[in-house]
Amino acid sequence: MRVLVVEDEVRLAENIARALREAPGYAVDVASDGDEALAMCWTGAYDLIVLDLMLPKRPGEEVLAQLRAARNSTPVMILTAVSNTSKTIALLNVGADDYLTKPFDLGELIARCRALIRRGKGSGEPVMKFGPIEMHTAEQRVLKGGLPVELSPTEYRILEYLMHRPRVVVSKRELLEHLYDFTWEHHSNVIEAHMSNLRKKLRSFPHDQDVLTTLRGRGYRLTQP
Repeated sequence: MRVLVVEDEVRLAENIARALREAPGYAVDVASDGDEALAMCWTGAYDLIVLDLMLPKRPGEEVLAQLRAARNSTPVMILTAVSNTSKTIALLNVGADDYLTKPFDLGELIARCRALIRRGKGSGEPVMKFGPIEMHTAEQRVLKGGLPVELSPTEYRILEYLMHRPRVVVSKRELLEHLYDFTWEHHSNVIEAHMSNLRKKLRSFPHDQDVLTTLRGRGYRLTQP
């Protein structure tokens, strides 16, 4: 999953980005002002936006309003230094999905981000199921037919994205855009290798049917045996 953190306090932005990269293993881009945030939203594909309100050049409220006016439905987590009920209601009415008041616990932020991404993908449960596969997102644990499947961090992220889009053909470019930050071009040649390893690991037994299929020239798809 790919997250945009919009925060002008450098140390806080670095701490949030590090926490999101290390715990859930998300790809994270950082913007330090409202104009930069909008420019990145127009050119990038994000699964979540963590948005501070007090920003240089363009306030967070205006960034949110412009995103929703352009029918951008990416979940938005608001960060605010002031707890104000009327302002919170106004932000939720404009299109915010959740908010946290500073200072906040990074563990709570991660949990809320995970929940927003799940809901944004149409799955509110922390356990996703597709055929014989179970993915426990909070524990980052995968089972197939009740047996544990040991995955690398990148393999897990690929499967998590595909689990959010079962039976849908997902192109390599789409995977790269959602799994990596703006340096994703450097990773374009490794997706095939990760996919090959992931396919092998999802076979519980030597003759087990594949649940991950490759459509040449189109992409990848989870299919139910």
